[in-house]
Amino acid sequence: MHLTIADAGPVSPLPILRPPDVPIRDFGHPPSLLPYGKRDSYGRDPAEREVPSVTLENERLRAVFLPGLGGRLWSLADLSTGRELLHSNPVIQPANLALRDAWFAGGVEWNLGTTGHWALTCDPLHAGWVEAPYPVLRMYEYERMRGLVVQIDAALPPGSPALLVSVTIRNPRAETVPVYWWSNIAVPQTPGSRVLAPASLADHFDYTQRLTTIPFSGVAHPGTWSNAADYFFHATAPWIAAVDEDGYGLLHTSSPRLKGRKLFGWGVSRGGERWQTWLSGPGSPYLEIQAGLARTQMEHVPLPGHTTWTWTETYSPLTLGDSLDPGPAPDWEFTDRPLREVIHTGSGWGALERRAGALPDSAATPFGDDTLGEDQAPWLGLLEGAALPDEAPCVIGPRWLDLLRTAGNGYHLGLNLWAIGDRAGAVEAWSAAKGPLVLRALAEAHRIDGDHPAAAVLLLEAHALAPELRPLTVETLSALLAAGRAADALALLDDLSPADREHGRVRLLEAQAALAAGDRARTARILDDGLVVPDLREGEDSLDALWFACHGADADLPDAYDFRMSP
Repeated sequence: MHLTIADAGPVSPLPILRPPDVPIRDFGHPPSLLPYGKRDSYGRDPAEREVPSVTLENERLRAVFLPGLGGRLWSLADLSTGRELLHSNPVIQPANLALRDAWFAGGVEWNLGTTGHWALTCDPLHAGWVEAPYPVLRMYEYERMRGLVVQIDAALPPGSPALLVSVTIRNPRAETVPVYWWSNIAVPQTPGSRVLAPASLADHFDYTQRLTTIPFSGVAHPGTWSNAADYFFHATAPWIAAVDEDGYGLLHTSSPRLKGRKLFGWGVSRGGERWQTWLSGPGSPYLEIQAGLARTQMEHVPLPGHTTWTWTETYSPLTLGDSLDPGPAPDWEFTDRPLREVIHTGSGWGALERRAGALPDSAATPFGDDTLGEDQAPWLGLLEGAALPDEAPCVIGPRWLDLLRTAGNGYHLGLNLWAIGDRAGAVEAWSAAKGPLVLRALAEAHRIDGDHPAAAVLLLEAHALAPELRPLTVETLSALLAAGRAADALALLDDLSPADREHGRVRLLEAQAALAAGDRARTARILDDGLVVPDLREGEDSLDALWFACHGADADLPDAYDFRMSP
């Protein structure tokens, strides 16, 4: 289908060593987001492009999936009324809200991994048709941080009033794995929107980073909120619904394994409305109802080794007056059925793990050798005894750690040690290696420990070896500012290429460095010319803080710089 979309861009070669930024941690939060790198090189230049899509349809509903973008359920249309049940965003515009940065609003997003929008939200999934009496779409992939296989089956059986979605998570390893899952359902928001949930209590969470249990009447009105907030309901039954002022909307149910139910809204403050426009363009507000394995998104659930979990979800139109005691979703019959046809290709990482002996063959979720590509080639070489270059994409796991202990690559050995929480072992491995990626990894270890001066020294050395690497430039500038070396940051900026100088994040860092160095006029020029930072992080206060620091606390903040999420 043709969609207006801004490309998420290539993956950064710098693996994410920092742990997820969460206010409340439990046993399941990982020590880093390895093996993933950021997706942070997108712009704000959407254009009409062809996007792979798969459509399911029966007499009542039409569902459209985007297998190339995390398998997102993009549209669910009620054929009896012609109305769209989801927030089918008029533009796919990446923004910095996901674990790996790039994320886009709209549809139903499947989230596996840890607290946040999942690592594959902008990545392609494998997809195919299942051997079944009616069309059953299967999308699946190997999730590399947790080492799990995720499978999403969807069907509209003849006459069914609901879209059926079955989710299967397989743990192929012997070890127990912490699991996080939330289905995030974006629906249109109007001033009269109501969200209904079977609960009398809710855990309220907002951008002040506090979780508070409060009474809940059973109905919420997110179109009237002043500020953004989450409500995690103490649900007594597995359903949640969102309707407009006329009582029409979407009902979501599930089998009992999905215990959590949540509502998220941006609020109607200037900052909340700015975020809505930033993500969806003007006049397209949305809210999210969500369902997950745990009661809140700060929690994980242990999945034992060699264990498979499956549950079913339903998505259907609702008119108030219909039953709001729908009962659990029906059982699913097709989990282990083989594919009869592959129609879309995801990554080659599952095939690599199968070749390494970490994944068994499966007719239900085949990871064939034909999916192996350039990213996997260096690791296939390692299996055959070849040397592994530092530039190979990061891969983690017990099999790879064993191989790397004798492979002679200190950089990737360090990454694997870091991934299991052995920071001292990782630093020791990096200290015996050389190169810009090694220096950057050592710098990140210092930054995470709060030693910004040491990080800045290492990053300057790394940047001198790889000045063309923009993500490294951004990290170096950030480290120099954190170390109080604004003048050195400005000197580095003056030597950058014009393309790098014009990058939004780099211009923000230039403005901050100029202000720190006492050149308020330089900062004012950048702000007055219009500063757009495509990868501005959700909750980040850099723009408003910079404006007030430059122009004074009483200055009027332009709408374009107002992304404030709390009073």
